[in-house]
Amino acid sequence: MKLRLPDITTLYLENEIVKIPTTDKASVKFELTDSLKITLEAKNQGVRFLRLRWNEKTTREVKVLGDAWERAYGDLEWRGICPERCMPWYFIVSNGSDSCLDYSGRKTECYGVGTGPNALAFWQYDKAGVTLWLDIRNGAMPTMLGSEPLECATVYFCEYENISAFEATKRFTAVMCKKPYLANHVVYGSNNWYYAYGKSSHEEIISDTKIVKELCKDNENIPYMVIDDGWQPNPCDAPWDRGNERFPDMKRLAEEMKQIGVRTGIWVRYLINGRDDEPRKVDCFPEEYYLSRCNKVLDPSHPEVLKYVASTTKRIVDWGYELIKHDFSTFDIFGRWGFEINDAMANGSWGFFDRTKTSAQIIKNFYQTIKDNANGAVIIGCNVIGHLCAGIHQLNRTGDDTSGFEWHRTAKMGVNTLAFRVAQNNNFFGADADCVGITGAIAWEQNREWLRALSLSSSALFVSCKPGILNEEQLDELREAFKVASVQKDEFIPLDWMETTCPERYLINGKEVTFNWYTKNGNESFTAR
Repeated sequence: MKLRLPDITTLYLENEIVKIPTTDKASVKFELTDSLKITLEAKNQGVRFLRLRWNEKTTREVKVLGDAWERAYGDLEWRGICPERCMPWYFIVSNGSDSCLDYSGRKTECYGVGTGPNALAFWQYDKAGVTLWLDIRNGAMPTMLGSEPLECATVYFCEYENISAFEATKRFTAVMCKKPYLANHVVYGSNNWYYAYGKSSHEEIISDTKIVKELCKDNENIPYMVIDDGWQPNPCDAPWDRGNERFPDMKRLAEEMKQIGVRTGIWVRYLINGRDDEPRKVDCFPEEYYLSRCNKVLDPSHPEVLKYVASTTKRIVDWGYELIKHDFSTFDIFGRWGFEINDAMANGSWGFFDRTKTSAQIIKNFYQTIKDNANGAVIIGCNVIGHLCAGIHQLNRTGDDTSGFEWHRTAKMGVNTLAFRVAQNNNFFGADADCVGITGAIAWEQNREWLRALSLSSSALFVSCKPGILNEEQLDELREAFKVASVQKDEFIPLDWMETTCPERYLINGKEVTFNWYTKNGNESFTAR
């Protein structure tokens, strides 16, 4: 379908649904060039959704790929046409199969909104046309727009012929994001989560630091050692102004890590302040600082909360940490994981402190606040919204957690994420499909495959390796993987991704490579109880 003005435009106001341009309560302006810029004016009106419909029948036999709201959860896949399927941000329609390397006759259509929109967007596709929903609410409430027009989103339709669906997707992600914000060096190294799982100490981090430094001693590019959850006084919770008894001096720890010869990284969860039935961990915040949806989550639209986010970021950077991995923000804001969301992200009847901005605007401003106060430190978003952090964060954890104990989880979450979102790598941000967890619980034959795939993917490689687990031969394989990942110059293309959610066949630097993701018992995700 060629890009043109929509056939039907419907605006959902606070208490009524109106057609555009038949109402005098609001107006939608379209600017059509090689894209379609959508601007809404609705003075003194509460606005909820904008629905755009393009009618055009198709008889093509195709498969369809949609993206995800935030991280992927092993659920990205090519499917037949499913009219009620909601596909966040963008979707791809293609005939044929990438498993066949003869691309003559292939046609791929791509539909999406540009990164950094001021609306949460999802698409629907059927044999009679295309529908775009723009969620312009404030949480689950109408946004009370003022006199300024709202630039909702920029829409792109692109068609590609005689190339693979993967190549089309890769080109299209570059179209959607005009100015990615990338690190000025390749990011790779160690993260302690997937063997320590929050049980660590100053001394153990120093030990991990020495190990990763030794494994990468011949690499020109210095690796990172990232301290994950467990350093702060309360597990997975505030405050972030000091370490616990096992981490008595966070600044001194950073200094010692740098002296050993690594780049330093640390994990933080900005918006949480108390969990479940526990009391709040920081009791100096007034009630208005919290989301009306949950009185343990700070409201990122409140100016004082943003000051708190800024001061926390500055403190961590002042301690000497050169990478910040911030986590849980989408779950904390909306109260749901991405796999629990079918269509609209927010449900219920809650809104933000600032009712004049859309959810997308508020979330982008939160991400921007972190960036603006990081003094150039690398930011990895984890459980962030990729389409909103693109251009703001250098890296994004594009999938849910892998595992150091359950291989089927790594195969489901990691492989699916890597194959289906590697097209975003360096076009949106540096993609991080998550770690290789080495504890001894997973056979090296399986972890070796995941390590090799990540190292050759030209995306971020992080390894969590319990000391003393690997023999010298295995350590040599890990050294080689770090060496390859430290430069990220390989071309990595999934081939059978249109037939399976766990692709095995890849074209790597022009040579076909097959990975084995299965044990002799096959998939072991089901455990009889």
